[in-house]
Amino acid sequence: MRYHADGGRYIPTVTATAVLFAGLVDDAGLFPPEELPMDVALERHDADAAVEVGVLSGRFVCPAARLAELQAALAPERTIRLALIVNPFEDTAIQSALSAVASDRRLELAGLEGPLPEEAAAPTALPGGVPAFAEIPVTGGWEPGFHTIEASSGRMGVKVRAGGVRAELFPTCEQLGRLVHACAAAGVPFKATAGLHHAVRYRDERTGFFHHGYLNLLVAASRAAGHEPRDAVIDALEVTAPEALVAEAHDISPEHAARTRRLFVSYGSCSTSEPVEDLRALGLLHE
Repeated sequence: MRYHADGGRYIPTVTATAVLFAGLVDDAGLFPPEELPMDVALERHDADAAVEVGVLSGRFVCPAARLAELQAALAPERTIRLALIVNPFEDTAIQSALSAVASDRRLELAGLEGPLPEEAAAPTALPGGVPAFAEIPVTGGWEPGFHTIEASSGRMGVKVRAGGVRAELFPTCEQLGRLVHACAAAGVPFKATAGLHHAVRYRDERTGFFHHGYLNLLVAASRAAGHEPRDAVIDALEVTAPEALVAEAHDISPEHAARTRRLFVSYGSCSTSEPVEDLRALGLLHE
């Protein structure tokens, strides 16, 4: 934490990097490759909350299909903020999930997300005040789904799948950059999931897959939020030199960092330690 003097007092200074990384990482420990058992995932979530690392959002990503398992593992006095995945992302399934959450005072709905069925209309059962993100196929024809989200009058954002367990689930830099640029141009927020294991783009020696970096994605979102051309957004995703990304992150003003994060809301990570460790190693985490 940085401080500055004000009339003899020392008060915290809000740095651009603090704004840029605050609440960035949702806890997706239930999902591959970690796939933690429910009780272990909840124990880790509690341990993270006790440390209060600002990079972590405190949202626990859980499929609606596993709500009963979550409730059985949750202590009677425990409360948890849920980013609930509803599949398919349509009214009947959403209404059922909302009813299950409302019936348990331990569950706080902090977000809704799920795959938007092809040629589906925007759901009408989305509750007000709860962020909702509909997943569309970044590696395929995403335009129809994007237009549905865009036409929802701010009720939905885009969920971007940045990778997965198979090579075809990883979008190219051009595919991902085009969608990020489109979100910024339309004023549609997005969140990301899968594949963002480290800050900077890298090749996994075990699988041979190139993984997108979450710092790359933040810098791409920053450029898009600053109305830079689409090619510049794509270029940010291709950078593999940490120094260039770190320097650009440091050059962002606190005000522009806030605009960037209104565009790029968060991403789900199966590891809650790796993102924090990467930022510490890059000198971007000020605690």
